Formats: sequence, structure tokens, C-alpha cells
Amino acid sequence: MEIIPILVVAALVFGVCRLVDKSFAKAFRSKAQHLSGMAVRANKQYGVFGVILIILGILAVFVGISDSWLLMAGGIIVLVMGVCLAVYYLSFGIFYDGESFLYSSFGKKSVTYFYKDITEQKLYLVQGGSVIVELHMADGTAVSVQSGMDGVYPFLDTAFAGWCLQMGRDPQTCDFYDPANHWWFPHEEEA
Repeated sequence: MEIIPILVVAALVFGVCRLVDKSFAKAFRSKAQHLSGMAVRANKQYGVFGVILIILGILAVFVGISDSWLLMAGGIIVLVMGVCLAVYYLSFGIFYDGESFLYSSFGKKSVTYFYKDITEQKLYLVQGGSVIVELHMADGTAVSVQSGMDGVYPFLDTAFAGWCLQMGRDPQTCDFYDPANHWWFPHEEEA
């Protein structure tokens, strides 16, 4: 009988995650790139873990109010970590179509870039085998995507095809292009 409340709480957590994600998308994402259905997003684990940590933090705070200040302080820390994970999941995204992409991140206004705005690429290998592809833009900013994100490789392939089309280059003449080694755009040696 004790499993039923746990299942109900788990169902509520996943239901809240789904509801918040869908309502956030409808309220704040109405540009053409958002509606294309193509996106690079942080893994859903960030959102799920964020909601779970929020619930655990709230429970620890309520129990800590009557029992222990240490439990309450720990609950506040867990609550803040959960909020940060959920906000990161909801706010980060690269939404794209065949001509441009929209870069959204927390605390910054969404920016639309055309693929021809990509000037060079840098590559970073992170301990654990993850790869970070950093695209440098004509306005001096950088857009980074990590190999573990959802939809990153279709985005880079679309970006390369759009870049070649907008720059008037034949993909066959791009010596730097090597997706097997995570190279899609000119890099320091080529730039």
C-alpha cells in the first residue's frame, strides 16, 4: 500500500514537467524557427531532475521547519538546485529551419542568425568523452553545443548545408568538412 503514494507523486512530477514544458513553449515560442519543429535542446533529464529536486527541497524545508534548521537549510539548497536545473532546461534552445537559427538562453534575448554569419568553429573535448562545438558568429559572439544535447547533429548538418548555400560554396570543395571528427565549419587552421 505504501507504493501507491509514491506512484502518485511520480505521476504528478512527470505531469507537471510535461505541462510546464508545453505551456512555456506555447507562451514564449512563436517565431518561425520555433514552429519548424527542429531544435537543439538540453536533455530532458535536466527538467525531470529539476522538478524532483524542487519537490524534495520543499519537503525537506517543511520537515525542517519543525525538526531541524540543518534539514531546512539543506532543503533550501536542494530547492535552489532544482530551480536552476528546471530553468536551464526551459530556457536553453537552438531552433532552426533551412535558412536561419534562433539561439535562446537564460537571461538573454533570443537572437536570430543566418548560417552565413558563422565565421569559424572551435572544438573542445571534455573529460568523459563529450565534445563541445563552438560556432563563432560574425557579430563576435559564440554559440556552443554539446554532443550530448538532443538534436545537435541534425542541426550541425543543416547549418553546414545552409552555410554552403548562403556563402555560394560547393560542399565538395570544403576540405575542413569532416563530421566524423566533429568538423563542420572552417577552423583556425582553415580560417
